[in-house]
Amino acid sequence: MFTGLIEDTGRVKTLSGRNLTVQTSISESATPGDSIAVDGSCLTVSGIVHQSLSFQCSAETVSRTIISRYFPGMEVNLERPLKLSDGLHGHLVTGHVDETASVLKVGRSGEDMTVWISCSRKYSTLLVEKGSIAVSGISLTIASLGQDRFSVVLIPETVRGTTVGNWKPGTHVNLEYDIIGKYAKKQTDAAIGEKRLRNYLEQ
Repeated sequence: MFTGLIEDTGRVKTLSGRNLTVQTSISESATPGDSIAVDGSCLTVSGIVHQSLSFQCSAETVSRTIISRYFPGMEVNLERPLKLSDGLHGHLVTGHVDETASVLKVGRSGEDMTVWISCSRKYSTLLVEKGSIAVSGISLTIASLGQDRFSVVLIPETVRGTTVGNWKPGTHVNLEYDIIGKYAKKQTDAAIGEKRLRNYLEQ
């Protein structure tokens, strides 16, 4: 489990098939078998060499994330798992990416940066204004909503400490929707399907 607070921005060294190597300072304290969120995708460390972490990605992970778009030198967001004794400063992030999306528009107002990002209608009911979403591993607050998009406003500290400064229209990102919202929707849909909730609301 992660919080969406980025610890380091590493750089992709190599991507060969489903084998990924990332250079990062986190390598100094990591051990093989550790879980690391790479742009919000939970990956398992398979090796550590020359201040770099190696990961073996499953076919499922590659198909559902932006990993196949990585290239040498590309910056990625990195976060180690949450400890039970840590404060939850972002929100609960599982590291299981729901879908990929595209940056649609980037604007600036003073020091703040506003970014519009696409989303599929399949997941649009999970988005609420001022709710949380993980975008390439970053815990962000939804500022406004459209039918197939949402916006987030980023402060300078977030821009400095993540890959956000590289975002532009067309940039691909990973999206993980709020796990609490997903469970609530599933239970509500099940109740409606069984007519229990529908009968209650119609009374």
